[in-house]
Amino acid sequence: MHSPPLSHPLQSGQQLQHLQNKAFAYFQFETHPLNGLVADKTAQNWPASIAATGLALTSYPVAVERGLLSKQAAIKRTLTTLRFFRDSPQGEEPDATGYRGFYYHFLDMQSGRRAWQCELSTVDSAFLFAGMLAAAAYFNDDTPAQREIRDLAHALYARADWPWMQAADGTIGHGWRPESGFIPHRWQGYDEGLLLYVLALGSPTHPLAPSAFTAWACTYEWKRCYDIDYLYCGPLFTHQLSHIWLDLRGIQDVFMRGKGIDYFENSRRATQIQQRYAIDNPLGFKGYAAECWGISASDGPGPMTLKIDGVGRQFYDYEGRGAPYGLDDGTLAPWAVVASLPFAPEIVLPTVHHFIHSLQLHEQHPYGFKASFNQTWVDPAGGGASDGWESPYFFGLDQGPILLMVENHRSGMLWQLMRGCRWVVDGLQRAGFEGGWLAKATKSRS
Repeated sequence: MHSPPLSHPLQSGQQLQHLQNKAFAYFQFETHPLNGLVADKTAQNWPASIAATGLALTSYPVAVERGLLSKQAAIKRTLTTLRFFRDSPQGEEPDATGYRGFYYHFLDMQSGRRAWQCELSTVDSAFLFAGMLAAAAYFNDDTPAQREIRDLAHALYARADWPWMQAADGTIGHGWRPESGFIPHRWQGYDEGLLLYVLALGSPTHPLAPSAFTAWACTYEWKRCYDIDYLYCGPLFTHQLSHIWLDLRGIQDVFMRGKGIDYFENSRRATQIQQRYAIDNPLGFKGYAAECWGISASDGPGPMTLKIDGVGRQFYDYEGRGAPYGLDDGTLAPWAVVASLPFAPEIVLPTVHHFIHSLQLHEQHPYGFKASFNQTWVDPAGGGASDGWESPYFFGLDQGPILLMVENHRSGMLWQLMRGCRWVVDGLQRAGFEGGWLAKATKSRS
């Protein structure tokens, strides 16, 4: 069911490697050499993103294995990052780097302190911790530097006070601000929070009870779209990010056992629905087709309203776009298509080929695909001569999944690494996952 079409030209190792090379260049050149922080995007004076930094930590092992970075350089970069988080201030002061073991969503690239009065973010901290644990799993030699990587990664993950972030209904809150306290929003309904809950349940020091996962899963929405049944969430990235680190093939929690599928299959169905929606194109956007789709949280050409071919169109800037029931203004995100490669290569590869060769969205850029594009938008100052829009930026949160999900498709490297992380195994088991490789991991530890 998941075997790729070997006849497609993009299936060759050389072409997939080229996608990875361009995506990794972002982490190579957009990382601060003295603290390891990674810029959220390529805008001037923009802060670092802790999620992008977690993706960078995850990318270094792949870069070593694919010949993009020496092992010594990867060790140096990893230690620089981990030492920064070890030494950075944790406290209630508004300009700290973190508090209670969690970190602020955005950090100043130079000082590493909180930027923009942003929130202490649970899910972005989870992506950072996942990167730390991936590094610890990979750098497993008995040398002082690699022992330090493991010790620091484990200590930083263990420091997070998960019960402090738990809401009264048992779910995990989105975050906290020193000025106003806890954010009222909680992680409910299916989304990228799957990884968050697994790490919270697996903590060796401050674990949440299995009831936290139950509280989350009870808010799931099972829907039928285009004759396909699946666990719904609109933006495509929500069906991908947890799968960077978690090998969810053939293992099931209570919910998925009841549906007879696993989360990997669910992501395959979500990918298929995105393509079906683009073919259906209910809002009549330009370019949507079987080989042109991918609606996700992304940069956009707005905010503005334009009349195009007699139709009033409202365009947005950065928004959580989704399909088939989400916000859709004609903006597509190529990276989100690439990140679905492990799930549905038979529809992803032709679409990526279209983006590269027909739309020319990849080769002329230093980091490959920019964040998003919109073929419907018309430049109001251009008299129709400059139809179409392409984001001027690259984002770390986009480039990481390209590199890492292509690698999972090619070799399963990250899935294999994280299977060996005891806290990931513990978290999955406490969440009620059973079967497949997890049953073997449990048996080998007993």
